[in-house]
Amino acid sequence: MKASDRAYEALRGDIVEWRLSPGAPLPEVELGERLGLSRTPVREAIARLVADGLATQSAGRLVVSPVSPDAVDRLFDARQVLEVATARLAAASPRRAAAGFSALAEAFDEAAAEGSPSAARFYELAGELDDRLDEAAANPYLAQALRGLRLHLARVRRVSRDHPERLVASAGEHASIARAVALGDAELAAAATVMHLHHSLAHIKSHAPGGAGFAPATGQHTFAATAAR
Repeated sequence: MKASDRAYEALRGDIVEWRLSPGAPLPEVELGERLGLSRTPVREAIARLVADGLATQSAGRLVVSPVSPDAVDRLFDARQVLEVATARLAAASPRRAAAGFSALAEAFDEAAAEGSPSAARFYELAGELDDRLDEAAANPYLAQALRGLRLHLARVRRVSRDHPERLVASAGEHASIARAVALGDAELAAAATVMHLHHSLAHIKSHAPGGAGFAPATGQHTFAATAAR
């Protein structure tokens, strides 16, 4: 793997997981020292982060982009358009039969029945559902748009804790989407997706603090704190 790719993946992970919080500076020299890399690959990595929308210029320096309430609303506006279209296409696709949506719905039902499902297991199943929907929908343009969007969604989820009650409800909502696709009911799949996104957005906004940049549920982490890890 190229040095710039390693730097990009490391910094992207730090931003998505809130080890680098909104507004944290991205100084090339210090980052390079922490990553054991020269300035050039770090500079290339930061340029990719800017293109992703994860880094921006502020007061003449590069910093981690803020996550504002307005940005979350816009993100979910785009998410609804793309995910509803994908769910409809997947439900109407002959590929759905081989994609195992019924079994995936059962797996979500089992997770919900636990009462306090593992967050890691839940997100693993959610990622699997995303992949199967993309595959069944068979629209590379939708899939590409969703890949970029999911990067920001993963970051936004960190502004609120993984409440057990929400994980249970979300597992049930995902089961409904998977089951509707398995049945080949495009409108039911679309409606189940809309309902899930409505509840997800409401949960994030009700559990996230306000301000120019949301603070993560686990507390702010600056670059200095990260470098000391």
